[in-house]
Amino acid sequence: MVDCIIHNEGLQGYDGIRQSYPICRKKTNRIRYLLFLLKGFVLYYLSCLIIRLVLWRRFVVKHKKKSKMPEKRVVVLTGAGVSAESGIKTFRDSGGLWEDYDIMDVATPEAWERNQELVLDFYNQRRKQLYEVEPNDAHYALVDLEKDFDVQIITQNVDDLHERAGSSNVMHLHGELKKVRSSVDERLVYDLDGWELKPGDRCEKGAQLRPHIVWFGEPVDMIPAAAELSNSADIYVIIGTSLNVYPAAGLVSYVRPGTPIYLIDPGELSVGHIPGLTFIREKAGTGTKKLVSELKKDHT
Repeated sequence: MVDCIIHNEGLQGYDGIRQSYPICRKKTNRIRYLLFLLKGFVLYYLSCLIIRLVLWRRFVVKHKKKSKMPEKRVVVLTGAGVSAESGIKTFRDSGGLWEDYDIMDVATPEAWERNQELVLDFYNQRRKQLYEVEPNDAHYALVDLEKDFDVQIITQNVDDLHERAGSSNVMHLHGELKKVRSSVDERLVYDLDGWELKPGDRCEKGAQLRPHIVWFGEPVDMIPAAAELSNSADIYVIIGTSLNVYPAAGLVSYVRPGTPIYLIDPGELSVGHIPGLTFIREKAGTGTKKLVSELKKDHT
């Protein structure tokens, strides 16, 4: 309003103000236009700044990923001693389930041919027990190790306790108790619904289903893959196995020379012939937790 009066100096009264109004409106529009341009410039500048920051962050993250050292691979071979601490009976226990049966009567192809009902009942009882137990400290410690290492588990056990604990990579050498397969085509493998496999349960080819277990006298088809995995280890860990059951016990011979090897087992084992081996004479849960703590400490 002041600008208007100065601009129209000499004009008096209502007519003067009336004549000055168009000039005031032009100046107001000009100011609004300039403010609009300024606002647009600020928004454009901020947008460019945000885009630059996003691109810079992506570059830094990508660079860190490239420069990050690859994770060391820990290959773990587990045996019956790991499952035993969850309450699963094993055939090497003094009061174990297998003592009630002759192995030749329940865990061989010949036993299946002689008495399918006995074999089915034996594995049904083992499967039923599996539904009643939970993973233990050893299982969970190996899951924790995955936070800092590439952990690959090779297990001789047929239970699913590693998977239930949360382990990402588990290779079963001797089959899986909760699965069944065709007795005429081993490629036809199925998840069993529940714990009971009955006579008359058949595959799509009409043959009786059998436990998805590698019986004594049958080839262990996963050994070549397990040997290759053992050879890739930066650290090799053996838990809960006496290293007396072949061919699984022979996997340690595929570990590269100079690779640290740890054995966790409470028994008196003759392991002096294995170079570079550290024997931790503890039960699976206690020993695994100790070793995992040490490995994570060395990693940081």
